Amino acid sequence: SHRPLKPLRTVVAWRGRAEWDQVMVGLYCGDSRLQQEALDRVSAWKSRYGPKMPLAVDCTAELVRCKVLDSSGRLKSHELILSYGLALVRFVNLITERKQKTVSIPLRQLAREVEIPVWVVDLRHELTHGKLPRLALCRKGCDVVLDWLRKTYWSRQLGNNLCEESEDEDEDEEE
Repeated sequence: SHRPLKPLRTVVAWRGRAEWDQVMVGLYCGDSRLQQEALDRVSAWKSRYGPKMPLAVDCTAELVRCKVLDSSGRLKSHELILSYGLALVRFVNLITERKQKTVSIPLRQLAREVEIPVWVVDLRHELTHGKLPRLALCRKGCDVVLDWLRKTYWSRQLGNNLCEESEDEDEDEEE
């Protein structure tokens, strides 16, 4: 007997693991044309997924968008600093909100716990208090954070089931 009311699989915005892998490779490839295609795909996920969009995906896309803008040469230095700055502030907020649900931990201690360089957190402090850091530091912060997101978020998702259905797929492949 089937229960029509209970959907069998979690609905995700991406079409399975292949699309997920493709977007991850695109975002991290360093070629701004391919990065832009991946960003467009993330925007499509966002319109399908709305507020349920994973924040880490959002953060990654925002940081990559900064890099694409940076390499286009269209923005002035201070505009780039503001773009990077906003993306970095959001990233630090994302990490801290997850960890600080139960207790309030000092940001710098938290950074050490999750292995983010303390200077990235200091960058957020400067930015939220209206001091603009140097562009070089923003670029470096962006790269460090993107690397962190790739290791702690994207790579882990690859091995996990993105939707419950994929368990069956794996069994098929083994036969």
